[in-house]
Amino acid sequence: MSQPRRTSRRRAWTALTLPVLLCVLAACSGGPGDDAAAPAPSASPTPSGPPGTLFDTFHYSGPDDPALAAHGWEVRTGGGGPGIKDTWSAGGVGFPADATAQGGGVLQLHSSTDGTKQGTQQVEVQSTGKNLFTGTFAARVHFSDKPTTGRNGDHVVQTFFPISPSDSSPDYSELDYEYLPNGGWGSVGPRLDTVTWYKADPPDRVSHTLKQHLEGWHVLLVTAVNGKVTYSLDGKEVFTSSGKYVPREKMDVHFSNWFIDLPFAGGPRAWDMKVNWFYYKADEALTQADVQKTVDGFYGAGTHYVNTLPQS
Repeated sequence: MSQPRRTSRRRAWTALTLPVLLCVLAACSGGPGDDAAAPAPSASPTPSGPPGTLFDTFHYSGPDDPALAAHGWEVRTGGGGPGIKDTWSAGGVGFPADATAQGGGVLQLHSSTDGTKQGTQQVEVQSTGKNLFTGTFAARVHFSDKPTTGRNGDHVVQTFFPISPSDSSPDYSELDYEYLPNGGWGSVGPRLDTVTWYKADPPDRVSHTLKQHLEGWHVLLVTAVNGKVTYSLDGKEVFTSSGKYVPREKMDVHFSNWFIDLPFAGGPRAWDMKVNWFYYKADEALTQADVQKTVDGFYGAGTHYVNTLPQS
């Protein structure tokens, strides 16, 4: 059974980044030093990318990099929940080098707390296009089983999920991956919850829990086509939903790292979640091998960002 629905799931958002550039090519480069004209290997995608594709390696200089907003990403700094309400901060968003990541760089979500609300910082980054619907959603994500610094024991939630723009939408849709290394809501960890939502309030969803440690890098993949949603972890299917438990409207994609509660005040500690890349292909159910081949092609071409989705 999935955890209780988080209150105030959709929040007031404020864009940290500069206003979106008025004229951005759909397949412009992802950051300083990119070579958009670099030719792709003959067997790999071109830098412009095939139709219906969104791809990003998070090749940015920081949360205030104008390209981040131009490429349709927003850092949360508004109020609301879930977790410790009104503690969302851009201070935990970074794009450091990482030798363990494909291409050597990541989006890092660094959440921290000292056990008090005043000393808590939660982190979330979301897309802003609201044009992701059926197809394949995939991300290479690094989960943490223990804090980067400080004492272990927090009920932290490390997530990747497409979701409707509003909880009150009549066609509400949400597809969740949630990793809880120490459990939460009365459960013990570790646990990976995969959840398909039909309605936010009152909660109406179906779910599956995988109880195992997942420290390290994993490819999280969701396919939503032909009336069926399939969740796969590192190429292995873990859960499916169908019937009314499928996307019914276009969604944004979110990455977040937050605390359910503050179980102790034993000094400062910090938790890191990392995202290597995100890939979406509209209207097609791809395997992990399909996804990785395309991603490898983009990396081989020196392509950090592709967006060939229809404008909405």
